Formats: sequence, C-alpha cells, structure tokens
Amino acid sequence: MAGTPSVRPGERSMLKIHFSREDILRTRVASAADPVWELVLSLHLLQGRGPEPLMLEWRRAVARTLRTDTATERFRLLLALNPPRGYFPDFLTPYASREGLEAGLEAVRGTPVGMLRRDLAVLAEENHLPAPAAALARGEPEVVRHLTDSMAHYQTFAITPYWPRIQAAVEADRARRARAMLADGPEGLLASLRPAMRWADGVLEVLDYPDTRELRLDGRGLLLVPAFFCARTPVALLDPALPPVLVYPVDRLGGLAPGPGSAAAADPDGGREALAALLGRTRAAVLAAAEDGCTTGEMARRLHISPAAASQHASVLRNAGLLVSHRDRNTVLHILTPLGRAVLDA
Repeated sequence: MAGTPSVRPGERSMLKIHFSREDILRTRVASAADPVWELVLSLHLLQGRGPEPLMLEWRRAVARTLRTDTATERFRLLLALNPPRGYFPDFLTPYASREGLEAGLEAVRGTPVGMLRRDLAVLAEENHLPAPAAALARGEPEVVRHLTDSMAHYQTFAITPYWPRIQAAVEADRARRARAMLADGPEGLLASLRPAMRWADGVLEVLDYPDTRELRLDGRGLLLVPAFFCARTPVALLDPALPPVLVYPVDRLGGLAPGPGSAAAADPDGGREALAALLGRTRAAVLAAAEDGCTTGEMARRLHISPAAASQHASVLRNAGLLVSHRDRNTVLHILTPLGRAVLDA
C-alpha cells in the first residue's frame, strides 16, 4: 500500500483506478474472507490509536497474549513489518491467499529475493526495522520461515476464535454486492461501493487515500476483497505489476465475540416454530426473509404485508441487534447480523 501523502495542502488525495470495457467485465468479488489479508490488516488495527469501540475487547484480548516475554520476541519482526499507518510490504499479502491461509503462507515463503529487498527498502524509508529484517531482505530461509510461523501462530489466537463473525460480516457484504451485480451488472457493482469510492466514466476513485496515484488495469480486471479488519480506507498494493487487488471495509455487524459460530439446528422446522413463538410469527418471518438479504419492498411482497409493517418489524429486529440495514438510494437492504443468524438457526 502507498504510504506518505504526496498532495498539496488543501488538495484531496485519492487513488484513481482506470477500467477498460474488458476490465469492467473481469472485475469480481473474492469468494470468501481472505485469511491473510485479515491477519495483516488486524495487525495495523491492533497497533493503531484510532477510536474503534467495536474492537476494544478483541484488542485487549490479543494485547494480553502479546505482552508475554516469549510472545514479544516471537512477533517482533511481524509487528515491525506492519506499522499502524502508511506503507506495508506487498509480499505479505500474496494473490495466492485467496485460496486460504496455507496457500498464502506458502506464497510468502516463496517470495523472490528481489521483491523482499525492494519492499523492505521502501518500508525502511519511514520505519525503524529490527535486525532480522536485513536477513529477511536477503531471503535467508530461517528468517522467512520464522516470519510465516509467527503469522500462523498469531492467526490461532487473534483471528481463528473470531472467524465465524468475520466470515458472517464478509458474506453479508457479498450479498449486497451480488444484488447490485444482478440489478445493474458490473458497473452497478462498482457503483455500490460508495461512499468510500466513486464510480464514473470508467474510473473508480478511492477517496481520502493516503497518497495520490493512478492504477491502470490494462485488461486484467480487479479483484475486490471485502475485509473485516480493513479500518476505513480501502487498500491497494503499491506495485502496479502485481495482480490488481482492492481491499475495502465491510460493516462489522456489531463487532467481535469469540465463539464456535452458528451451527444449523438438527430440527430446523421445529426451531423456526419456537422462534415464531418467541418473536411472533410475522416478525420471525421477517427475520427469515433477511437470511440472504432482502429489501423492505421484497419483504412486504414475500410476506403479504404492507411496506410500512415490514419496515416497522425490521426496525424492531434491528434495534435488538438481529439485523443491519443499508440504504441505497430509494431502497433499504436488511441483512442478518451474526446474532440474528444464530437466533434463526437455534
């Protein structure tokens, strides 16, 4: 990612991504949460000082683990490579990570020495790096293995216990993007990324980016990666020769809480009957309708109730933390929170 801003005072910095017609057609959304991107971005969030009330308990739990003497030494290099602001090395988030954690870590271990040297030189321009960084820049196998081992170990306590919540938030965002794609095609998908991004005339503008630069896709298309730990500003790789990726933040659906996630009930029909007894039949039906995302109008038509009644029931469920609602022009899309899904599946 680009680091230090290079704009004049009063000028708004942004990343401009230029699309050809072929690029628009080849743009897609990642099929699931990316474990390596989530890992790396969580390190930035962990070390940052921004107000993130939904992440406070997660921060405290992870920080407690990192405060032990052995952990401090084990993660020193990993933390140094991921400062809370500015540039971080492209090689830490390889394209292969879309296939899962192990594939991503294997790609990190296979990073060419030239890329290690280049990325670490850029990082060192504005950050003090510990002594092992020099050996990493030379591609020494023991140091590279130490780095990926520390990434894997960090994953076990900072990411894995929360993975169901992370996946739920990413899946909810994917549902929004899928609806935009079905309604208006690839350009509708790109337009749905507002307000953090603006799509017009073949250019996607990422607003308030750390620096001003332009990326031309040249027929490669763009992989959009929805990410739970992406703080506020979307993230792109610095090297324009790498496969184009844009990581953007999703609605966190109430934050993180450790747990095994929601499992489907052994008797779903019986569970839905119990839910109806608890919430009322119409309100339980509204919750079920939002399972894959549903607008107020769709909900009203599906349940044969008025739009005003659908909106009122959705409002009650939203206030209870079971739904989140996103307004897009003149429609409101309702999506289950992890708590709502757990209630539905209980």
